[in-house]
Amino acid sequence: MKRFIAPVLAVLFIGACAHKEEAPVVAAPPPPAPTKAQAVLKTAAKGSKVKGMVHFTEENGEIKVETMIEGMKPGPHGFHIHEVGTCEGDFTSAGGHFNPSGKKHGAATAEERHVGDLGNLMADRKGKGNTTITMKGSLSGPEGIIGKSIIVHKNKDDMKSQPAGNAGPRDACGVIEAM
Repeated sequence: MKRFIAPVLAVLFIGACAHKEEAPVVAAPPPPAPTKAQAVLKTAAKGSKVKGMVHFTEENGEIKVETMIEGMKPGPHGFHIHEVGTCEGDFTSAGGHFNPSGKKHGAATAEERHVGDLGNLMADRKGKGNTTITMKGSLSGPEGIIGKSIIVHKNKDDMKSQPAGNAGPRDACGVIEAM
């Protein structure tokens, strides 16, 4: 019996120690950050005719914002990126202005401003707001705007009232989505 136990134990021991060398797992590089996004606007109030699209293109640390909006009353309308990407009911679901740096509300060109402060969108006498503005920022990352919402307000942003410029009710809202 002793003769059979030793070879069997040796085979078991050697088999247990043998292992196959596996190739290291190499992670795929992360996908490139999006450079384009859009928001399709919907209206808050029954009877309102505000509708349109907003396109965003990121290049060299800036975002070009192109608006194609109609159905507004002629004149200026507060225009902001809000912190939550939800457009329900009267659009208060979108939260306040997107402000990851904790700054005061201001004009789109001011040093002290929310990331989401875009100034006023001007509607012509036919109620159309087709314009292009450029803002500092990014579509993705900690201060990125993808997943946030964009709001067109019923009234003019006065650029000074805190915390939101006294621009009145939210007239239209769209969630900013990568393209």
